[in-house]
Amino acid sequence: MANEPMSKHAFPEAAGFDACPFLPVFGPPAVMFARGSGTELWDASGKRYLDFLCGLAVTSLGHANPVVADALCSQSQTLLHVSNFFANDQAWNAAVELNALLEEATGCKGQVFFCNSGAEANEAAIKLARKFGGRGRHVMVSALGSFHGRTLGALAATGQPAKHEPFQPMPEGFRHVTFGDIEALSAAVDSSVAAVLLEPIQGEGGVIPAPDGYLAAVERMCRERGVLLIMDEVQTGMARTGKWFGFQHHGITPDAVLMAKALGNGVPVGAIWAKREVGAVFSPGDHGSTYSGTALVASVVRAVIAEMRRIDAPKLATDTGAYLRGKLAAVPAVVSVRGAGLLLGAELATGIDSGAVYKACLADGLVVNAVNATTIRMAPPLNVSREHVDEAVAVFAGALARVQKEAAQ
Repeated sequence: MANEPMSKHAFPEAAGFDACPFLPVFGPPAVMFARGSGTELWDASGKRYLDFLCGLAVTSLGHANPVVADALCSQSQTLLHVSNFFANDQAWNAAVELNALLEEATGCKGQVFFCNSGAEANEAAIKLARKFGGRGRHVMVSALGSFHGRTLGALAATGQPAKHEPFQPMPEGFRHVTFGDIEALSAAVDSSVAAVLLEPIQGEGGVIPAPDGYLAAVERMCRERGVLLIMDEVQTGMARTGKWFGFQHHGITPDAVLMAKALGNGVPVGAIWAKREVGAVFSPGDHGSTYSGTALVASVVRAVIAEMRRIDAPKLATDTGAYLRGKLAAVPAVVSVRGAGLLLGAELATGIDSGAVYKACLADGLVVNAVNATTIRMAPPLNVSREHVDEAVAVFAGALARVQKEAAQ
């Protein structure tokens, strides 16, 4: 809360402050972390944790990754930023390398716009769709339970009405249908619709994968009706699901792909990729950002792509993800495990409060999160060791058993 005193045990005193210095949009912080290395974190008091959340699927190469650190250090001594009136070599090459990754995934040539976050990538997609459709054909259809960001346009695209209420009236031009229901989607896509925006796995919605055959049916419908298919890969992209992008599991070719999170391994960056013929609807001045493709961040994007290629990150996510899934499935009171690769949701038995389990895990040195009332989400680094998987699952199982025991008393 805005006026809630800071804990004198967890946080250092701030001169002139008797409350948390942050606006109260996240709630009181639970822990203050001071440093990290790989899958491990240490708080301000020196307590060690295993990070199986990665800042919400961000630090996919682990904390303080030397390749990322070297890129930041080197580039910071060379060139940080120039206006987009000019090019810089890091952004140019980062765009070429990201385009190559998407061409491998789609078979299509495209172009990239760099921004600062997943929400900004979604905002760019909304404008791209509206420019593509033209006046009177500007509606975007997305799914209930989806999450696309907290800026006003991205929030309007997000299919969670409770998040809209404090900010009504929301921007018009957005419709939401049940995720996985092709008939509902078909009924919503009329002549006013420019684009369909979907996640291959609804991360914030509870780690809910698209049903088999659904995205292929969506793609066919979009092609038949001349509607853009835009995939939000902010959480699922960059090898998290066992392929470079989650849509690849479904054999589809989207018109645009949105990225962020793991793209910078903790350095704020987002991107939208679009097929060349789709991106061509934009003209100079239609969109922009002061920090689009700033050299410092672009150097990190290049380092992340190169390192993920070197370690074959999709294969690591597939193999270690299968190992983690098996371990989680064997934990008593875990009734199912959803997701793909190293984006997994452990569904808890009826009556177990996932929030209580999250708190118990944190107390025992394991960072996960309660993505909804019944599900614990795990998204460790893609290069996590099996020893750390074993340790994390043991901590999770112990915390879960303790929550059950306390609830029964």
